Amino acid sequence: MKRFGALLLFPLAGLLSGCDLVVLAPAGDVAAQQRDLLVVSTLLMLVIIVPVMALTVFFAWRYRQSNTAATYAPDWDHSTKLELVIWAAPLLIIICLGALTWLGTHLLDPYRRIDRIEPGQPVTEAHKPLRVEVVALDWKWLFIYPDYGIASVNELAAPVNRPIDFRITSSAVMNSFYIPALAGQIYAMPAMETKLHAVINLPGTYSGFSANYSGAGFSGMRFAFHGLSDQAFDQWVAQARTSPGALSRENYLELEKPSENEPVRHFASVDPDLFGAILNLCVERGKMCMNEMMSIDAKGGLGLAGVRNTLPLQYDKLARRGAVFGNDPSYVASICTAEEAAAAARAASDATSKDWPARNLSPLRGAGLLRPGTESRRAAADTPSLGLLRREL
Repeated sequence: MKRFGALLLFPLAGLLSGCDLVVLAPAGDVAAQQRDLLVVSTLLMLVIIVPVMALTVFFAWRYRQSNTAATYAPDWDHSTKLELVIWAAPLLIIICLGALTWLGTHLLDPYRRIDRIEPGQPVTEAHKPLRVEVVALDWKWLFIYPDYGIASVNELAAPVNRPIDFRITSSAVMNSFYIPALAGQIYAMPAMETKLHAVINLPGTYSGFSANYSGAGFSGMRFAFHGLSDQAFDQWVAQARTSPGALSRENYLELEKPSENEPVRHFASVDPDLFGAILNLCVERGKMCMNEMMSIDAKGGLGLAGVRNTLPLQYDKLARRGAVFGNDPSYVASICTAEEAAAAARAASDATSKDWPARNLSPLRGAGLLRPGTESRRAAADTPSLGLLRREL
């Protein structure tokens, strides 16, 4: 009897364990819809699982060896009614689960703007979305508010019942942006942009973190998410604007260096083009952005001259990630006009040697180029040009 009394203490221990059931009791409408989808799917599967488990126990007890009153039919091998039940019930469950999955996949698509604040309250033109740009760093989170010109590290705030539009990326390592009370997790990847649309309905402070292992400081990559009233959010923005720091590109490169357990900090101003530069791997001044290179490639590229007059693209993160070994940083230089190239050549000539002759820039401008077929390729190859290696074609 004492043993059974000890077993009764286990449920009490579970209640005292302090488990956080935030996934089943979220504070945002999107997370609540995801919770409902999870609960309904589980109940539908239990329609099959519970009867199967109960019948397993029943058959084991009913047809035990000591029960001589049970029907003994060693030659039985088929029952149409039983086959109909066995196959029809799971088929109906699969159809229901498929319909729920299809609807949930489209209605809860993180890239899709939300159409309601909460049940019975649709989104109207009066609900202006709050734009937040999220950058996963090693090992901290950077949040940029482009509409307010501020930024914060390891702290996020949003007004209650206002749609939030997240644009998410990473500086170097793949992470996962996750606020269980708000919505599901969304991956943050370098040189890629993911999105999340959500809304917080209840005021409070909620936990956010990275749900994807990203290195030594991963365990400290957590932040607080504050659901605030409109007045409290305005006060939070005003407080951030009084911070002494400014997030310029140079300051971002310092912030990007790996660090662990970073305290909360705010920046009173932010470079308006910083997030785009982070996304396109061109925070450093003079570096060609990835979208610029893709645009050039889409138009046919720069040809042989462009290949020989640009440095190879290598987005180097070794130095900032603390690596001792590795290649020297190199990247594609910004494209300049022929006049700018001439000025740079003259400046380099004055700095190194006055006897170094200026190069002929006419091929870059297309002036004086030979018409096809007028002379041999060898003669055309001997035409002087800027930065081109002469060779016999």
